[in-house]
Amino acid sequence: MHQRPAAAATKTPDQHPSDRPAAGTVLLRGGFVYSPADPFATAMVVDGDTVAWVGSEGAADSFADGVDEVVHLDGALVTPAFVDAHVHTTATGLALTGLDLGPARTLADALARTAAYADAHPGDRVLLGHGWDDSRWPEGRPPTRAELDRAVHGRPLYLARTDVHSAAVTSALLALVPGAADLPGHHETGPVTRDAHHAARAAAYAAVTPAQRAAAQRAALRHAAARGIGSLHECAGPDISSQDDLTGLLALAAAEPGPRVHGYWAEPVTGPADLDRLRDLGALGAGGDLFVDGSLGSHTAALHAPYADADHLGVTYLDADTIARHLTVCTQAGVQAGFHAIGDAALAAVVDGVRAAAATAGTGRVRALRHRVEHAELMTAETIAAFAEFGLIASVQPAFDATWGGDDGMYAARLGRERARTLNPYAAMTRAGVPLVLGSDSPVTPLDPWGAVRAAAFHRTPGHRVSARAAFNAHTRGGWRAAGRDDAGVLTPGAPADYAVWQVGDLVVQTPDERVANWSTDPRSGTPGLPDLTPGTPLPTALRTVVAGRTVHHPPNG
Repeated sequence: MHQRPAAAATKTPDQHPSDRPAAGTVLLRGGFVYSPADPFATAMVVDGDTVAWVGSEGAADSFADGVDEVVHLDGALVTPAFVDAHVHTTATGLALTGLDLGPARTLADALARTAAYADAHPGDRVLLGHGWDDSRWPEGRPPTRAELDRAVHGRPLYLARTDVHSAAVTSALLALVPGAADLPGHHETGPVTRDAHHAARAAAYAAVTPAQRAAAQRAALRHAAARGIGSLHECAGPDISSQDDLTGLLALAAAEPGPRVHGYWAEPVTGPADLDRLRDLGALGAGGDLFVDGSLGSHTAALHAPYADADHLGVTYLDADTIARHLTVCTQAGVQAGFHAIGDAALAAVVDGVRAAAATAGTGRVRALRHRVEHAELMTAETIAAFAEFGLIASVQPAFDATWGGDDGMYAARLGRERARTLNPYAAMTRAGVPLVLGSDSPVTPLDPWGAVRAAAFHRTPGHRVSARAAFNAHTRGGWRAAGRDDAGVLTPGAPADYAVWQVGDLVVQTPDERVANWSTDPRSGTPGLPDLTPGTPLPTALRTVVAGRTVHHPPNG
């Protein structure tokens, strides 16, 4: 039994041009449709900007003559479009179009690439680069200021470390920062951190013209669409970008076809004026990278016990009263709040703030707003239980574990192997009922959603692995739920027509528990399959990405 396509549902206003009604009705057939409505679906009908029907190939025949377009899938897989729940769009675009030091395998290589880039860009007021990671270099150290001064012949240069919590800069760049030498985090010869880093980044980005910024944003959005990403959560703030950067991005996304953009603004809220600023900016919530601490790579994540390779506890940027005030004011105003917290001390501080907000505003109101914590890496049993109690969303980046995890990785160097093995415990969080949403923190790690699903399913610590299906749902429907929408991120009648078409190999069900896997692959279980994500196998390729019924990516041969 099948039903005729339903009328397009009334849409909640959203900042995206695709919310204007898409023209026509489309039948996709002859492939595989990942849908809880029918685990064996091979076809789907889209009516304007809404999924109207999913079902079998035989039933699709009755729609073929009444639609405006038929797309023959030829065995391709159709899934909901991904949601990347943590992105820095302009920085991603600048990394894509500028100096990317991620491929540099030695310090000498990084310096050579920097020098070559400077020579090739003589007109740039400030040279911008990203992605160096000294933990991967045989020299085991970052570039010195003197080395960079020589490499670029004394020009202003800002090179963000891969985690974007410190930067290697030249003397000429620091000369643009009044009082730089007196700021916390300033170092005479090495990278800057803390306030000195935030000031250096602001000076560097001030040299980016509005045209350059828009070009970078377009490049990032095109890149996201080409990877099957239909929505981005932009994590902006005064210590990361600027108000102009966020409003410019939201305006661009509202004017041009591409992925949807949901903005977050990371500035402590203390009263009505701060809430008014959020509304003026068009921000969805008061969170994202509101820093409670920094990062493990830059030794600025806040810990209860000292680093294994440094005799200190990291950095705390927000005190308990500020955290509690931010959460309380946001909760009372009905605004989603959030923080960046990586270390166990930072996460404990967030939990204490949530308890204070719940005591004032009520646990039910706290839970209803789905407050977020970005990264949430060094979780304990106590913080996991508190996240579940208060409905806190953990916005996590599985690529962090794939990049820096393992007994010989950067995490182990910073924390020691035993403590590093406790990082990113996705399985325990999932069992406790903590909602997970997945993202990249691009440009920290690339926009690569299938790679993120693989990293969660094949976590370097086996006990922390979750099923590919759980990770996929966290990277699609989970991202929508984090943004307050429960009707999206899934291909069912009435849902927004945000989807991607993939070239894939075999479809399988991958879970950490072999008994579950054996049952899930039995046709009687009705569990839809996903691409085989076993490490070493090719990841799916996006043939088409559609947002609200409008194609935003379709390569010529796709």
